[in-house]
Amino acid sequence: MTPLLVALGAAVGAPCRFLLATRLDGRWHRGTFVANVAGSFLLGLFSALALSDHAAALLGTGFCGGFTTYSSFAVQTHGLGRRRGAAYAVATIVVALGACALGWTVGQA
Repeated sequence: MTPLLVALGAAVGAPCRFLLATRLDGRWHRGTFVANVAGSFLLGLFSALALSDHAAALLGTGFCGGFTTYSSFAVQTHGLGRRRGAAYAVATIVVALGACALGWTVGQA
């Protein structure tokens, strides 16, 4: 049952990320940035809520795993060059970690 829940969550999360990327990405990869930050917030929230194993598989591993992307982030960071890529990477990591902490805090409230 768990692999099916993960696949179902990813089947929703990945198209959502694709839509963000195709609508928002330009010279600066806003769609990937938004997906990674929003997914980090949601994962922090879901973690704080201590979901059941099935809900965690569907929402945390499945949806958030399909919605966020490390591979696109890495390729886009490299493609931006040394200075802009470093700025993009630092901004993404700092904001995503902050969003995760905020999600955790909201979930604990």
